[in-house]
Amino acid sequence: MRILLIEDDERLAEVTAEYLRDQEAEVEIVGDGAAGLQRALAGEHDIVLLDLMLPGLDGISVCKQLRAESGVPVIMLTAKGDEVDRVVGLELGADDYVPKPFSPRELLARIRAVLRRHTATPAVAVAESVSSVEAGPLKIDRERRVAELHSERVELTAYQFDLLWVLACNVGKVLERGDLNNRVRELRGDPPVEFDPSVDRSIDVHLSKIRGALGTAHPDGKDLIETVRGVGYVLGPDR
Repeated sequence: MRILLIEDDERLAEVTAEYLRDQEAEVEIVGDGAAGLQRALAGEHDIVLLDLMLPGLDGISVCKQLRAESGVPVIMLTAKGDEVDRVVGLELGADDYVPKPFSPRELLARIRAVLRRHTATPAVAVAESVSSVEAGPLKIDRERRVAELHSERVELTAYQFDLLWVLACNVGKVLERGDLNNRVRELRGDPPVEFDPSVDRSIDVHLSKIRGALGTAHPDGKDLIETVRGVGYVLGPDR
């Protein structure tokens, strides 16, 4: 693994890098946002670990600019642990969010999980062995990791693609947030978890981003994905 660690806390950066290097990872440390962004855009790393509070260009700005030009996986690291910061990171396209203080072992597990999601292309869909689905004007090819609406490519993060795939494999069926979350986890080979929609709003954040991406490609502005208030979401092909 080639890891770029953008972190201004020198001691934390060195301790984290030492552990990751012991696990046969290559780690490059950069201590400020502007230089970190330049290195991340160079395309030489498999994943970026990005601190939120950085001198000069902060982590939010780095993530926003990075996402505009690169699809490299990003895990945000921050001492701030409230929901607002987590949601902001997800909205900007971060693949995961790890609050400080964190265990290096847990961080490594999250890195591996994110990289596995970015590189895996299982042939088995959620409920049946198919590699592509169509739902009205929406076409998804899971082997190529491509989603198209009216023949126009829809830009999505790896997690958002899997989320849309699950909905498309269950056209017309309302999926509760917890069920939707665990179907995506199952798709990625992760175990199911207890899901509290009153606390974890990540599904809503990602669905909002998916809708935005679909809306960009859909000239009449209609949503393919409907919210069923108090329950979950459904993808309807006739929209």
